[in-house]
Amino acid sequence: MLDLKLITGNPEYVKNELKKRNTEIDIENILKLDEERRKIILNVEELKKLRNDTSKEIGIIKKQGGDISEISARMKKVSEEISELDNMLKNVEETLKNILLNIPNIPDETVPVGSDENANVLYKEYGHKPSFDFEPKAHWEIAESLNLVDFEKGATLAKSRFSVYTGFGAKLERALINFMLDVQSENGYKEIIPPFLVNANTMTGTGQLPKFEEELFKCERDELYLIPTAEVPLTNLYADTILSEEDLPIKVTAYTPCFRREAGSYGKDVRGLIRQHQFNKVEIVKIAHPENSMMELELLLEDAEKILQMLGLHYRVMTLCTGDLGFSSSKTYDIEVWLPGQNCYREISSCSNFKDFQARRAGIKFRNKNKKVEFAHTLNGSGLAVGRTFLAILENYQQKDGSVVVPEALRPYLGVDIITK
Repeated sequence: MLDLKLITGNPEYVKNELKKRNTEIDIENILKLDEERRKIILNVEELKKLRNDTSKEIGIIKKQGGDISEISARMKKVSEEISELDNMLKNVEETLKNILLNIPNIPDETVPVGSDENANVLYKEYGHKPSFDFEPKAHWEIAESLNLVDFEKGATLAKSRFSVYTGFGAKLERALINFMLDVQSENGYKEIIPPFLVNANTMTGTGQLPKFEEELFKCERDELYLIPTAEVPLTNLYADTILSEEDLPIKVTAYTPCFRREAGSYGKDVRGLIRQHQFNKVEIVKIAHPENSMMELELLLEDAEKILQMLGLHYRVMTLCTGDLGFSSSKTYDIEVWLPGQNCYREISSCSNFKDFQARRAGIKFRNKNKKVEFAHTLNGSGLAVGRTFLAILENYQQKDGSVVVPEALRPYLGVDIITK
């Protein structure tokens, strides 16, 4: 959530920065509501002062044996007016809060300006595209041929875009989860097992609510949501908390299943494991000092990259432009892995700095060396999306005979060097 003082103090700046994100906001309405809020507060303060002063006067009159009936009647009306103004203030503040909760973050000044993903900028690359002396297959063909994933059973048990991993498919998925958690633990992240269901306050803290409710799976009876990413519970571990500056940065990681409706995405990536309603992911999250958060973003990116480097997979890192940034993000790097079977790059991790946007919503603060309390900065990234790493291995390590070579880093976890029928 943006700071209201920033909006009211620099309305044109905020308006112009959000235009870079293809977002138009009614600044005038926000300014009008804020002015109304200030007036109500001023009126309430004046009336409360009058009531307090008059209470002292009533005490004196009582001691002198005077009649207080008329002055008491006036004060009753004043109290009623204060109560009415308090209700008005509550309504105005609620309206203002709802508006602010739906406004995206301001892009960092280093983010390239552009309207969509076509304006994203290459930041760096690792490795080279593998070469084949045969036509490489897409992962869904390999997975079905080796009996690693049953797409039909997933649809039968649930609906389309759910899958069943079987045999070495299930073992490979589990091996990747353990491998990723081990690497991120070595990178200094504390491992967490959070709830996979969270309440509305938790979803609001990281920006999923109210803006993206239609993309979430909700358990109506319990008023709980299935998490779309471990970022949600991990970040909110520190909600309504004042941390010590010495504790920063805090680094946590978790494996969780993730659940997304993928609203509006039908017709996209309908085959295979790219866009599932349920998928596994290892997440890395940081709570950082504002002065160091951009440096921490670079380090977080390196931590995510390390997984792909150890697996020997070619990838590139793209700096997202203003028009392609996620709602809560101020700056994002997308790691895109090469998929030879589809002849394209696919996002496998987004590493983002949200600055104080989430911290302001969730109440994540720290006490600095001057004993002043301020909002922390939050960051997160996939370390990595497990299913997409799974399919990247199938496509990049496929052999002419239909088998798949297991990357060396995974062999201790999987117990085999090659996956065959």
